[in-house]
Amino acid sequence: MAGEPCGVCGGDGRIANSFSGSTATCPGCHGTGRRSDEPRFRDVTKTKPSHYRQPNKPAAVEKPQGPASQEGIQLAREVNAAAHLSSGTKAKLTLEIIEHEAIHGNCTQTFIKKVRKQLRPPGS
Repeated sequence: MAGEPCGVCGGDGRIANSFSGSTATCPGCHGTGRRSDEPRFRDVTKTKPSHYRQPNKPAAVEKPQGPASQEGIQLAREVNAAAHLSSGTKAKLTLEIIEHEAIHGNCTQTFIKKVRKQLRPPGS
């Protein structure tokens, strides 16, 4: 394979730019005009020692056990008092309240309306 002419430059060792008329060393054979046995691309992944170390994972943050704001506590009580909801749905809505408070700081009026709409008995 070392005796074959380079496929990029045709064995010339240089390539020309047809727009500007300039020439440059062939990137395929590095100016030799012959194909090399080396691989075309060098694997650059995992070249630094830091790539082999495991990243530092932050300590797990405990989620609050229940709503923190007065609006959230009241809304959670309404969810638990809804007789037509299953226990899974109640748990899901309570978790949604907790997560909303974690993001927004308290329950917004829009969020309260959304949850209360889900609390309505079917057919009303």
